[in-house]
Amino acid sequence: MGRGVAALPALGSEFAGFRFPPEAIVLAVRWYLRFALSYRDVEELLAERGLHVDHVTVYRWVQRFTPLLVEAARPCRHRPGDRWYVDETYVKVAGRWTYLYRAVDQYGQVIDVLASTRRDQAAARRFFTRALAQGRRPVEVTTDKAPVYPRLLDELLPAACHIDAARENNRIEADHSRWKARLRPMRGLKRLRSVQTISAGHALVQNIRRGHYELGIDSNPALRLAAAFTELATAI
Repeated sequence: MGRGVAALPALGSEFAGFRFPPEAIVLAVRWYLRFALSYRDVEELLAERGLHVDHVTVYRWVQRFTPLLVEAARPCRHRPGDRWYVDETYVKVAGRWTYLYRAVDQYGQVIDVLASTRRDQAAARRFFTRALAQGRRPVEVTTDKAPVYPRLLDELLPAACHIDAARENNRIEADHSRWKARLRPMRGLKRLRSVQTISAGHALVQNIRRGHYELGIDSNPALRLAAAFTELATAI
């Protein structure tokens, strides 16, 4: 991308009023969500393309546009599978450990994520309520042995088989490692909202790359994510 001026976004577009073209904004957001980069890293990469953007501006773009991209992609998403793997991992926010609920299906699709300050019945209920809104009631749910799950699953998914045997949840625990790798270059998260935004964006990127969206499907697999974000940019 050079210094050329892109066509102005349509009236009513979420990009209206921004000094930089949509292509630059979406590129910065995609880089940040896809790669283990800091905001300053993205600032430097953009500068190499002749786009001089402060890292604070990159942060604001990620926080503003990631939820919009996630929502715009929703109609293109494949229905989740019927075998779910659910677990919580830990994230430090403003120096304190918080929780991130995550679920994947048997095909590796990330079903949903939820950041929470607590690991309790109420948080687990919120997570499952969100996940079930994705359009599939699973026939099997694998969790760890946290005591909140049996009663909650009996209530919300009485027909589903609940598995909590040792090592049965390795699939989701392995998937956590990809999220943890994304966290490493960050200089500490300050707000729970940022955890939710970035983890949802990371899940979007992961799902697109794994082919769980009807986005960028005619592209070379190596370019699928870029093509998908270009498509999504036109929808917001």
